[in-house]
Amino acid sequence: MDSAPSSPAAVAAFESVAADLASTGVVAGKMFGARALLLDKKALACLNGEHMAFKLGRDSPRHAAALAVPGAELFDPSGMGRPFKDWVDVPLSETAAAGSSWEDFGHDAVAAAAA
Repeated sequence: MDSAPSSPAAVAAFESVAADLASTGVVAGKMFGARALLLDKKALACLNGEHMAFKLGRDSPRHAAALAVPGAELFDPSGMGRPFKDWVDVPLSETAAAGSSWEDFGHDAVAAAAA
C-alpha cells in the first residue's frame, strides 16, 4: 500500500481509537506496511494518510453510513481500482461534520468482526 504520510492529528486519532478499543481485545499492529488495528490477528482497521479504513461488511448499515461521510470511498490499498468491498476509507476531517467518529466506526468494525 502506498500510503501518504499521516499528520500528527491523524496518528493521534488512530491511537485514540486503539486505546478506546483495547478493552475489546483489539491491538495495534501492521497491515500492508501501515498502522493497523487487529482482533485475533485479523485486521479490522488501518491508518491510510489522513483516512482510516474500516472493515464494516458490505451491505451493512454502518458500511452505508461510512460511505455517506463526505470523501469516504471503498478502500483500495493497491491503488489499482480493485477496492476491498467490505472496507471503507473514511477521512478524519469529515467525520465530525457527518455526526460520526473514527471511534464509532472502530466499534462497528469490532462488531462486524464478531458477527
